[in-house]
Amino acid sequence: MLERKEIAYEKTVLIGIVTKNQDEDKLNEFLDELEFLTYTAGGEVVKRFTQKMDIPNSKTFIGTGKMDEVKAYVEENEIGTVVFDDELTPAQLRNIERILKAKIIDRTNLILDIFAQRAQTSYARTQVELAQYQYLLPRLTGLWTHLERQRGGIGMRGPGETEIETDRRIVRDRISLLKKKLQTIDKQMATQRGNRGKLVRVALVGYTNVGKSTLMNVVAKSEVFAENKLFATLDTTVRKVVIGNLPFLLSDTVGFIRKLPTQLVESFKSTLDEVREADLLLHVVDISHPQFEDHIESVNKILGEIDCTEKPTIMVFNKIDAYEYETIASYDLTTERTKAHYTLDEWKQTWMNKIGDNALFISAIHKGNIDEFRKRVYKEVRDIHVTRFPYNNFLYPEIVEE
Repeated sequence: MLERKEIAYEKTVLIGIVTKNQDEDKLNEFLDELEFLTYTAGGEVVKRFTQKMDIPNSKTFIGTGKMDEVKAYVEENEIGTVVFDDELTPAQLRNIERILKAKIIDRTNLILDIFAQRAQTSYARTQVELAQYQYLLPRLTGLWTHLERQRGGIGMRGPGETEIETDRRIVRDRISLLKKKLQTIDKQMATQRGNRGKLVRVALVGYTNVGKSTLMNVVAKSEVFAENKLFATLDTTVRKVVIGNLPFLLSDTVGFIRKLPTQLVESFKSTLDEVREADLLLHVVDISHPQFEDHIESVNKILGEIDCTEKPTIMVFNKIDAYEYETIASYDLTTERTKAHYTLDEWKQTWMNKIGDNALFISAIHKGNIDEFRKRVYKEVRDIHVTRFPYNNFLYPEIVEE
């Protein structure tokens, strides 16, 4: 009998700060997400360190006293990795590594690492590699701290500076090569999209881990990889779907996240061409997540960056089976009622009510309200199709019969 292989998770601590632009609740929310990211990357978070500061320390991100506290904990508990919630400057990274003598990773590097793990196709791997090199370029000096003569100047010229300049040139050449490779693949993919004919195109968009791939599998009867981890899907998957004898193309795209590294936004913009060229967007939202409104805002921001905010959009509130709300005891007169206490029906009477029939509430995993979802998508796809091909009007009735 074969023994089960246990996954060895790296012992990790998280570090974040409370600032004038980020209160304690918001920080804890980001750290929860950072812990999920760390778990997805293969780390086990054993402790969090937080500090209140107006702005991050320009040299070490956190103050010297807090840094001493972190150092003591790292040494006593043999912590191998320290993850910071915000992107570190090259100088901060170098200084912190020198003090803690551990692997230092910021949020950007962590997300890039997860993307590197998840990339399956040559296209995705090329996009991630480009983003990694763009992140690495300004940080190359930190890799040469073992060479004493690295700063240049009088009496300091030596092999360190030469090695750094050589590495910079190699990285720049690699970035240039990867950009050319992506341009070639982009042309090939544009040709593929052009060869699909005039079928209506529908794209699933949304925050990471909201259930887009699960919904794709249910609607398209496909087997797209789906997992309860962040960024389970990197490569855009396109399937032909038929509802009530009306065919259309459904694409599943990479999930978004707050504080998405600019390098990834740039390198993955070409992947999002499926979103740009879609006729209809299905914005999937995990309504069971306490901060789902922030997630919607983050997705809309990125959609704005790729000029897709004006596209017809249906809001699909998923995971209604997992939705829970807080209750207040009748004798509790001190607790103020907040959005956390809204029932699902109460949510539907808020801003969601203004969306009208463009708001759907489903459970993809349990197929709850999927028939209603299919009928609404059919109606929208039919309207687009009939506008494009008026002579096909009689082929597709206004109400789909399942």
